Amino acid sequence: MDTLVTTQWLADELGADDLVVLDCTVFLRPGENGFVAERGLDNFEAAHIPGAAFADLTGSLVDTTVDIGFAIPTPEHFGAAMEQLGVKDGSRVVLYDENNAMWAARVWFMLRWIGFDDAALLDGGLKAWKAEELPLQTGPAIVEPAPTGSLSLDPRPRLIADKAEVMAAIGDGSTCLIDALPAPVFNGEMQPYARPGHIPGAINVAGTAMLDPETGRFKPAEEIKAMLPDRPEARTVAY
Repeated sequence: MDTLVTTQWLADELGADDLVVLDCTVFLRPGENGFVAERGLDNFEAAHIPGAAFADLTGSLVDTTVDIGFAIPTPEHFGAAMEQLGVKDGSRVVLYDENNAMWAARVWFMLRWIGFDDAALLDGGLKAWKAEELPLQTGPAIVEPAPTGSLSLDPRPRLIADKAEVMAAIGDGSTCLIDALPAPVFNGEMQPYARPGHIPGAINVAGTAMLDPETGRFKPAEEIKAMLPDRPEARTVAY
């Protein structure tokens, strides 16, 4: 399975015993002090890819004990949540959302962080699936617990940078900071968060610029590569 799979590939693979499909949708609604995160469960129950389960990035997949949105949990917490969604050693996981892959990519990255690599993004997400009039299912997810097997953990802590590392990276030529927010937010022209602007020294490579605005699918790899800094020697921290 490739890191990016097509709608047709997924349609052909639906029902496979080792396949786990997860809807990772979150909606960001304007609030008095910036965005308010709203899980996409209602939309999921209204229409989702047949057999998919809902991965809750506002609840079970994050650390809700701290006052920081989308805080990374422990590997053990995240692994247990993935097991509850049917993921185990030997699974193939396909992730999608309704928001230009931003939330699906987050879960994909977190799976890599705990040492699980057999996961892919659905190119174009639910938008592409609906556009091709592929089958949809309604109602809550029905996740059958795996009769055997578990999800092994092999954490890769270097995939996550903490506050101290980012502070040390400011002005450090050996680290490349990439802000993936839209240019108006990066430039401080829009203020969806508590303070406008970006981390000093960061460059802007908007995640949405990597997608075709009409289809929601990723642009060709070479075109995306050209958007990124050519610094293979640098440690890169994206946010």
